[in-house]
Amino acid sequence: MRAPALYSAAGSLILTTLAAAPAGSAPRVPDTAAAELHGTAVAAARARAAGIDFGRCAADLEAPDTLRCGTVSVPLDYAHPDGKQIRLTVSRVAATHKDPHNSKRKVPRQGVLVYNPGGPGASGMLFPMVGVLPEWKRLAAAYDLVGYAPRGVDRSAPLSCVDPRHFYKAPSQSPAHPSEEYKKARIKEAKAYAQGCLKRSGSKLRHYTSLNNARDLDVLRAALGENRLTFMGASYGTYFGALYATLFPSHVRRMVLDSAVNPDPAQVWYRNNLEQSAAFESRWADFREWIARNDAVYKLGDTAAKVQASYDKAAKRLAKKAAGGKVGPGQLQGAFLSAGYYDDFWPSRAEALSKFLKGDAKPLVRLAAPAAETAAEAENGNAVYTAVECNDTSWPTKWQTWNRDNTRLARVAPFETWDNAFMNLPCAYWPVPRQQALDVRTGPGELPPTLILQAERDAATPYAGALEMNRRLSDSVLVTERDAGTHGIGGGPNKCVNGYLEAYLLEGRLPNRRASCAGHAEPKATAPADHARGKTVRESLKGKTGRH
Repeated sequence: MRAPALYSAAGSLILTTLAAAPAGSAPRVPDTAAAELHGTAVAAARARAAGIDFGRCAADLEAPDTLRCGTVSVPLDYAHPDGKQIRLTVSRVAATHKDPHNSKRKVPRQGVLVYNPGGPGASGMLFPMVGVLPEWKRLAAAYDLVGYAPRGVDRSAPLSCVDPRHFYKAPSQSPAHPSEEYKKARIKEAKAYAQGCLKRSGSKLRHYTSLNNARDLDVLRAALGENRLTFMGASYGTYFGALYATLFPSHVRRMVLDSAVNPDPAQVWYRNNLEQSAAFESRWADFREWIARNDAVYKLGDTAAKVQASYDKAAKRLAKKAAGGKVGPGQLQGAFLSAGYYDDFWPSRAEALSKFLKGDAKPLVRLAAPAAETAAEAENGNAVYTAVECNDTSWPTKWQTWNRDNTRLARVAPFETWDNAFMNLPCAYWPVPRQQALDVRTGPGELPPTLILQAERDAATPYAGALEMNRRLSDSVLVTERDAGTHGIGGGPNKCVNGYLEAYLLEGRLPNRRASCAGHAEPKATAPADHARGKTVRESLKGKTGRH
């Protein structure tokens, strides 16, 4: 599953299930926790001594000179810290020291704020640029904003599973209730994809895991000269942030987990993906109801059921003839799936559907057609996503389990269920040993108080995950944006949420164990002529800073 991101970034596929615990999984790697802990300490000491030599960034980042880039070396295998090393790319914008509310006041620097936008497979290299946005200026005054590309992503020892020229398959179908023939074809694709990951990545494939992402984060902390880490992770970034907090609680200064993955080992990752598909059905209903309330603008139906009928009509038309030769039902579903992550995408998607049904396919093609110039990035992100989730834990290896659970779920949640299942199906046929999911948990006083941010109707990371994260991280505080569903809410449009975020990161202040904010205003319906002027700055940044 793919989506853009800004405030926080898209995050990983997640879900509760109808199913029993995954069974018949591939062999797990031996417990080498002690050796890996020692290897992390060795790598961190070396990184602190070496530091990071920040200079000009690669030209293709298209970033201003204020963004500086460098690299940090980490072991491919932490159990063997003297073995093969890989280099992670890092970006930084120095603290401005400028108080946006008082130009005469110089803000003291508090260190670095490291951010991860999620995925797995998303790069945070452009994150430091958010410091120019009004919602981030106070934080950018006090902190060096630091982003990075995790292992496997972009230039950080990139992973690949197929030739990027063959990654996009468009137009494609998106059946809510696939036939047996369609299922057999997708099983064949999943097996081939898993073998492609092994063929193109070789023995290094098994080392792309969430636990190694957490260890890399500690090496990065040391390379930045920080004794304790100030970290903000969104979506999947909350999961390995929680792993970091469990492994290295004394290395944490402050930690924000925005849109939390359910860290229960029994949920990671198969059950989490089922729960995510169920949650997207509810968010799709929210979107359809919004379109119906704005029928005067979009003319797609004045009830959610009528809007669904308009969507189904478009999907059937696209199945017969792809728009622009590239947009079929699969691309339509992908465009509307992204609206499940971010409600500020609602107007553009509703407008595109409305125009398509009236005979103008251009807005839909502009939103949904895959672009050849993004194929390499998309293929890389998908490879990392797949490798990390498949490596992290056990998955069902019998197709009957997948078929049973997703068939049941699709009866009540057809919008995303099978597309989600087929995206993750390579994990059933994964060719390297799995790890065992870490039991995320900290006791009273072990970890500094942490802040969890969550929208109540978030589909990508359902709310139950935030409650579980809050329960498992002792002394953590949960701030809920009520009756809202945007994925990644820190630094977004909600001033109440941002107030809690700034109070914590700037002053270390937190509310009691639970607090809440009213949801941000729904987007305004825009007439076609208004929205045709182009993407907002936020939409452009979302497309560049995240995926899942």
